[in-house]
Amino acid sequence: MDDNREPEERRTAEPTAWEAGDAKAWIAVPTADDDKYSRGVLGMVTGSARYPGAAVLGAEAAARTGVGMIRYLGAPHATEQVLRRRPEIVSAPGRVQAWLIGSGMSADDRSDDDARRLAAALDDGTPLVIDAGALDLVARAAGPVVITPHYRELAVALAAAGGGAPTPGAEEIRADPGGWAERAAAALGVTVLLKGHTTHVVAPGRPRITVTAGPAWLATAGSGDVLGGVLGALVATHAAAVAEHGYDALAALAATAAWVHGRAGESASQGGPVVALDVAEAVPAVLRGLLAGS
Repeated sequence: MDDNREPEERRTAEPTAWEAGDAKAWIAVPTADDDKYSRGVLGMVTGSARYPGAAVLGAEAAARTGVGMIRYLGAPHATEQVLRRRPEIVSAPGRVQAWLIGSGMSADDRSDDDARRLAAALDDGTPLVIDAGALDLVARAAGPVVITPHYRELAVALAAAGGGAPTPGAEEIRADPGGWAERAAAALGVTVLLKGHTTHVVAPGRPRITVTAGPAWLATAGSGDVLGGVLGALVATHAAAVAEHGYDALAALAATAAWVHGRAGESASQGGPVVALDVAEAVPAVLRGLLAGS
């Protein structure tokens, strides 16, 4: 068979469906020797004066996924809201194992203070989960990256990348989400989690993973912020695995986060409407069931 076609024309490998057994392998269970630092510290630069709720939802989800500590370093009003909901969260800078940045932020009206906070996280060299209002900054990241866009946000990230990266419209991505997740991973050099009822996860040069989990009711405001929190916590608790296995670990963690988020949505919904905070609150029960094998 002639295989001298351009890479995009070659037949791609069939995607792998991520299941409960796959997800279970990426849930870190603490031992008697662990402390809050060894269990992972997640830094967060999320939320804004306009969207403080995104910070609350992400922090709530991360805390309920099992991270040892959260350092929230966002805007003052968002910080107040996060600490009101979760007083155990630390608002002082310090060492972290991973960052979650961009949720509830906008590149169009980024303040100088937010720009400095984001720059510090991007320069840190630790793994980053980049969402929403920081997707235009992907190329500046010093550490390994997983991005969590929906269709429109992926179009923005590709347009901001420059350097010959493809620049599809949102509707083009919607028509071929798996293909565009693969192209974006190759063009940006990052792991891509493209959100949707079927979530597509792709690391550069690796086969695509699909996760079909959660009811259609999950298409609600703040749901993506919860997913970001779950993924941020998982990356922080597996920083050593990311350092050792790179893209493969980030893809597995992204797929696990999507699986947990979807199952939490099912649990919270019970066949009816659901709000994002309900999804975050359902995460511990999902993890208990997963670890118990039920």
